[in-house]
Parts: sequence; structure tokens; C-alpha cells
Amino acid sequence: MANTQGPQGSYDPAGSTQMFRAFVDEAPQGRQQQAAASSGPRIGLIVGIVVALAVVAGVAWLALK
Repeated sequence: MANTQGPQGSYDPAGSTQMFRAFVDEAPQGRQQQAAASSGPRIGLIVGIVVALAVVAGVAWLALK
């Protein structure tokens, strides 16, 4: 188990400073991956809404014909 030093040189037994720095350095990359993953369901939702509107318009057109 390595002894880690905090910003002022104080002993950090849990190593939380090192873990926090690793989290901060990793966070922007995680957000980019999350944005790329969430765009897939969004596109599917938009396509589903367009198809549903087309079906409703077709049914309304047939009913009023």
C-alpha cells in the first residue's frame, strides 16, 4: 500500500486525492462517450415519432376520403 501525499504534503491514508485527480482527468472523456451513446436512442425516438405521425396522417386521410 503506497503512502500518498496531499496537496500540502499531509498524509492521505485513503489516497482520496489521487482518486479525485484520476476522476477529474477521466470525467471529460466519460461525458463524450455518454453523449455518443445517448444520440442513438434519440435518433430512434425521432424516427419513431415521424413514423407514428405518418400513420396517423394516413389513417386520417383514409377516414376523410
